[in-house]
Amino acid sequence: MAHRPDALKHLAPHWFAIVMSLCGLALAWNRAVPVLGDLAGAAALVLAGVAALAFAALALLSLLRWQHHGDAVAADWAHPVRHAFFAAIPVSLLLLATCGVALLGASGWLAALWWLGSLAQFGVTLWVLARWLHADAARRPGWHALTPALFMPVVGNVLAPLAGDALGAGNWAAAQFGLGLLLWPVLLALLLARAVALGPWPARLLPATFITAAPPSVIGSAALQLGAPTVLAWMCWGVALFFALWSFQVGRRMLAQPFSVAFWSMGFPLAAFAALSLRLALQYPAAQAPAMVALALATLVVVLLGIATWKGLRDGALLRPEPVALVAAPAGDAPPAAR
Repeated sequence: MAHRPDALKHLAPHWFAIVMSLCGLALAWNRAVPVLGDLAGAAALVLAGVAALAFAALALLSLLRWQHHGDAVAADWAHPVRHAFFAAIPVSLLLLATCGVALLGASGWLAALWWLGSLAQFGVTLWVLARWLHADAARRPGWHALTPALFMPVVGNVLAPLAGDALGAGNWAAAQFGLGLLLWPVLLALLLARAVALGPWPARLLPATFITAAPPSVIGSAALQLGAPTVLAWMCWGVALFFALWSFQVGRRMLAQPFSVAFWSMGFPLAAFAALSLRLALQYPAAQAPAMVALALATLVVVLLGIATWKGLRDGALLRPEPVALVAAPAGDAPPAAR
């Protein structure tokens, strides 16, 4: 594996999207147990175990990065786009706790893990939205900062009910779900307005377009967990299907650039859509075939992402400075780093 002395400096928080994708796929395979039997359950356990190991490794390396490259962490924290990816850490905690509950059952240590992720996610949401009210106009995020990555800190709260009720935190999970449910259409409207005003986000962030399919997918699953009517889940499924197909429209431009960790933005949304599809297929057998196709697609994408990541680490193509600026804005609206 290629080694560079400054590699750790570039281990930004968006690497935790790997954990999110693996957890999402584990939950999807767990939903496939009624159809595929113990094989699906074994696959879910393996994926969840790999996700836990990946989180532990990334957490340790992130701590080392903070100790040795504090300036790089501070730069990510202050960046108008990259700061949103810090939410991948609490989201990963929530997903790991959800996998644990789904595969092993509720327990005290899973409750502690869930509460840590839940409160951290709530805090990240408050911090990100507080940036929008910043008094200094020069530092306040502008249209250029609106990308699908913001769905993680702003709408990631909708994950709470997936395990919250089983862990005895149903009321708080419902409250946190309500926050994400409120903010989802607000951010979606802003993103669409940004696309009309400025065009699509920078090329390096094109894979993040798939994140638009994650909120409706998770909201549908969480709503069922909270006892909502099935018709509401089907409505969410339709919205998620639209945004998944809409995201594939950027596929050619996305694949025209070198592989980066940003491509992992595809993994969790596709897995979350597969999980919702499989859950609905239990009640409507006619939907079983499309659900299995969604599971196969999500699995293929995650496997290919894993292979590409391994090759990138081996060849030294990853953990490098971004070759182009992540922020593209019109004149007068660009941050200092992009001018």
